[in-house]
Amino acid sequence: MGEAATGMRVAQLRIWKVAQTSFVLDAWDGVPWAVWQTDSARDAEILAEYAGRLCYQSWSNPSGRSNEAYLRNILAQEHFSVVEHAGFTVVLTGVSRSCTHELVRHRHFSFSQLSQRFYNEEDAAVVVPPLFREDPEALAILEEVYATTRAAYRRLVELAQRRLEGLPDRRLRRKRAREAARCVLPNMTETHIVVTGNHRSWREFFEKRGSLHADAEIREVAVRIFQEVARPLAPHLYQDFEVVRRELGAGGVADTLERRHLDADE
Repeated sequence: MGEAATGMRVAQLRIWKVAQTSFVLDAWDGVPWAVWQTDSARDAEILAEYAGRLCYQSWSNPSGRSNEAYLRNILAQEHFSVVEHAGFTVVLTGVSRSCTHELVRHRHFSFSQLSQRFYNEEDAAVVVPPLFREDPEALAILEEVYATTRAAYRRLVELAQRRLEGLPDRRLRRKRAREAARCVLPNMTETHIVVTGNHRSWREFFEKRGSLHADAEIREVAVRIFQEVARPLAPHLYQDFEVVRRELGAGGVADTLERRHLDADE
């Protein structure tokens, strides 16, 4: 968490993996998959291969095909249903309300987000857009906006509390005051959010939001989640994605996510 000379608290993006799917099947006697073996030790990859082999009852593996090769063929054929069975959950802090307005459009995800109706945003941090992070003139403008909106929020909460003083429920008064006063909070206000999705949903998110044409902040979020969580968790499920650094013009560069075509087995 940084702080400008004027007192503007600047939040930095942080990502934690909270949960992930586990493969816990313990029935191996008298079942069709009794002969099946896999060379992956990662739960999501095992589950995806299991689901794919169940579709075709292809439990024997006389050619010795690896899990990576099997899933490469699955991805090449776009048989994406088998990667829906596993997923993971992350918590994000240091993201802006502007960013999460775009994030929640991915309706296959599940979300739990910091409530501005209940949480006091008087001292909320902000997230500076990537384009302005090294621009003193832009930062000065953002600091002015921060000071103005912070003062306005505080005054509106006080005004609302006075208007609602007849309400006997103190917590209800506080909630109604904050829900009204939040109207002045800028899109750069920091928020916290928990996001859960299966690997197919994450793949779609990475392809769309990791693009050079995506919003700069959500692109950073997508690349970071891919690098820090998704790829380490299940590299075989993301073997067709890579991080590519692209020129933005005017000396700027950005890390993007690009998906390459995989050839299916004959």
